Amino acid sequence: MNAPDTIAELVFWLLGGLALFIFGMRIMGDGLSAAVGSGMRSLLGKATRNRVVGLGLGTMVGTLIQSSASVVLYIGFINAGLMTLRQAIAPILGANIGTTLSMQLISLKLSDYSLHAIFVGLLLNIAVKNAKVKSGGLALLGFGLLFLGMAIMSDAIRPYRDTFEPWLAHINGKTAAGLVAGTLAAALVTGVVQSSGAVIGMGWAMINAGAITDFEGMYPIILGANIGTCVTGLLGSIGTTVDARRTAVSHLLFNLTGSSLGILAAPLFYKYIPYTSDDLVRQAANADTIKMVACALLMLPMAPLLAKIATKFVPSRAEQPEPTFLDDALLDRPEQAIYACLRELQRTARICRHSLRLAAEEFIQHDARRERSIRVNEQSVNAIKTSMRDYIAKLTRHYLSKRQAILIEHIDRCMSDIERIGDHVANLSTIAARQRGIAAARFVPAAVEDWLAVHRAADALLATVIESLDPETAHFQEMAKAVLELRESFRTTALAAEQSHLQRLEEKAVTPIAGMIFNDYLSNFWRITKHIKAIALAEQQPQFWLKREKLAKVMSAEAPGYAIPEAIDPKDYLDKLQSDERR
Repeated sequence: MNAPDTIAELVFWLLGGLALFIFGMRIMGDGLSAAVGSGMRSLLGKATRNRVVGLGLGTMVGTLIQSSASVVLYIGFINAGLMTLRQAIAPILGANIGTTLSMQLISLKLSDYSLHAIFVGLLLNIAVKNAKVKSGGLALLGFGLLFLGMAIMSDAIRPYRDTFEPWLAHINGKTAAGLVAGTLAAALVTGVVQSSGAVIGMGWAMINAGAITDFEGMYPIILGANIGTCVTGLLGSIGTTVDARRTAVSHLLFNLTGSSLGILAAPLFYKYIPYTSDDLVRQAANADTIKMVACALLMLPMAPLLAKIATKFVPSRAEQPEPTFLDDALLDRPEQAIYACLRELQRTARICRHSLRLAAEEFIQHDARRERSIRVNEQSVNAIKTSMRDYIAKLTRHYLSKRQAILIEHIDRCMSDIERIGDHVANLSTIAARQRGIAAARFVPAAVEDWLAVHRAADALLATVIESLDPETAHFQEMAKAVLELRESFRTTALAAEQSHLQRLEEKAVTPIAGMIFNDYLSNFWRITKHIKAIALAEQQPQFWLKREKLAKVMSAEAPGYAIPEAIDPKDYLDKLQSDERR
């Protein structure tokens, strides 16, 4: 492929190469995350034990999925109540280290093998059935794409490196003004593309093209990229709880402090980094890692102070959401762990009810922050469901009575029902957004009143099921009966609204598209109450009760020996299915 002949072609080569680089990084991160599997979430749970463990695990996660993406992950955990602000500081420091380690890998001169990696990665992803090998192939494919993107940028810049020289002279770190200007410029560009790796990779492409010829020209780009990457976390924290927003601010404060110290320590880096390698790209990667490790180790003992400063920057009198009740320390006391699971069900249902109320407000009047809060709450419920499933799986490794074994199955199904309730509540907001874009879909006042009546009935039903999940309840079966009786009240209200809706359509009081939208709303309300009914039916089961005298009883860490059945012969059952089809 020939080099670009015009400035316009140069711009598209650079943008296309950058797009390939960013896309490759994302695919590589997705592939590595999938290859690690769901165990990553369990690893993150262990990050709360102490700061050193948190730093190490944060480094591991940051190496796999980049610091900005992992910070958004922590923000989601905090918003879901699965982690606290103080617990998140150490993993965030580690995530920044991990990002520099992944960039160390990318700094290797492997562009000549980019097409090989793309071909082999795609082949593994398509042809191999093993899920982990497929994910590894995806990571290899992304690895090849980012190197191809870097090579395209280098090839585009090389004929025009003299054109870039005057621009790069203004952000060269040889002078104090150039160092500060370069840091600010790189931070701005990183904030726009939301990838520190992409900006640093672009700098490496300029080195390979000969546009940047010394370490001083690359150093400001590293410092600025470390600051700009915080934009992703700040955007990801919009609409979340105050502690989740403080986490994003903590990330920004850490990187601002680190880059400021990096500016002050610039003479030391300029003097000693060249000794780490003869290759300029490797020098830049080494400087990034050394700076980040030094800053993280310096800030780790001050993690509580960093959390306090973030709290000062984001003050709030609002009451913090409930933290998770799933405590690993309770696993050797199964009855107490089950008690905690019931409280977690109740806590998660409260998040759904909060979103249901927000959905009603969003139906009446759009607010972007409210809409985002509904979406963030749905993500929190999904995270809690995964955390609950992991917790129950760990609980099954302990000795359980027959009642306990059956009860945790009911709890698992109830958690799935609550998660689906969260999905349908979020759908109400999505339908409202769709309705706002269609003038002919507006409701007449009578339809609005019917919608609100159905919402009030669903909200009352959800409030009752939340009350029924209280583990202090002596008789779950009686509370479940009350839920089922209240659902009949919802049925009456919803059927009346549906009848009024059909009458309006017959009288042509509303447009057909408005009728379709109204029907979509009703369908989601019906589905919400269907899952509430499923929870109540589970509560009516005879095993759904707590044995108070067992709450403090410690059980063996080993489950009783179950007989593992032999693996079936698929051919026997496939033949049976085919014979059934022929009947």
